[in-house]
Amino acid sequence: MVQLADLFSVPEMGLLCNVTEYFLRNHIDYHPEILFRDVKNSVQSCHPIMHGMVVKNVSEYLEQNRDLKRFFDRLKRANKKMFLVTNSPFHFVDIGMKFLVGDDWKDYFDVVIVQARKPKFFTEESRPLRIYDEINKTQLWDRVTKLEKGVIYLEGTVKQLQDMTGWQGHQVLYFGDHPYSDLADVTLEHGWRTGAIIKELTHEIATLNNPKFKENANWLQMLTGLIEEHQDYEGPDVQTILNEWIEERDELRNEIKRVFNKQFGSVFRTYHNPTYFSRRLFRFADIYMSSITNLLEYSTSHTFYPRRGVMPHEYTSYFV
Repeated sequence: MVQLADLFSVPEMGLLCNVTEYFLRNHIDYHPEILFRDVKNSVQSCHPIMHGMVVKNVSEYLEQNRDLKRFFDRLKRANKKMFLVTNSPFHFVDIGMKFLVGDDWKDYFDVVIVQARKPKFFTEESRPLRIYDEINKTQLWDRVTKLEKGVIYLEGTVKQLQDMTGWQGHQVLYFGDHPYSDLADVTLEHGWRTGAIIKELTHEIATLNNPKFKENANWLQMLTGLIEEHQDYEGPDVQTILNEWIEERDELRNEIKRVFNKQFGSVFRTYHNPTYFSRRLFRFADIYMSSITNLLEYSTSHTFYPRRGVMPHEYTSYFV
């Protein structure tokens, strides 16, 4: 089983569905694993084409965030060290960051590493760190013994980053938008603090704050409690009422699920339980948010404490 768990997977899933449907309709025999690998390789090979399309019209693909520069300025005033590690090539990153932050975007970062090839950047130990020549648009062959601000590096490993900077363990807060390729290894193997950027949170929170959703969710909890407390009573009238409650509960559960997405429901919850994505997210991310600039609502020394979860044996019934 392969997890397609990020926005990059959307076109891959769409192409996979279309090709599969074409094969089925035309009675073409195929091996599912081979088909998947071919589609995946085709999507990966089109990245340079995608980069070329984006840089020609950046405003069509990137959303301006006026708070981003203000957020970087705030971290800089607080003497925070900042670094950027990305899988994208420099020319693509440069144009995007100039659009989002300004021509001076490199001044904010103490270390910039492009073409990092995450998650290999976090798992391999022997890949050399190279210097990127911005003028000639090529890589230099010099050995890298220290990391300097204003110099662009490519490839390398997280071990080299840590050894040359001294940034270790919990003193590092690393943000990424993919729980697996970005966050899993640095939190499990290197002890970094991690923050996940989950764009879908904006829609999820707006839905959760809808008055009708709150009413349905609260009544669903109450209705479930009623069923639990009265299901052992006997008698035909009792069973009739219980059946009505159960039917109403089933309808409510489906309605609450559909309001997030008609086909799949919430990204974070399937009925009462967290989705597999949620469980992985909670495992690999210390905090998560829809945008990094949400942290402007907090001081640079703010501590986020874990919340106490309720276990089944700790639950207190509303009906006593």
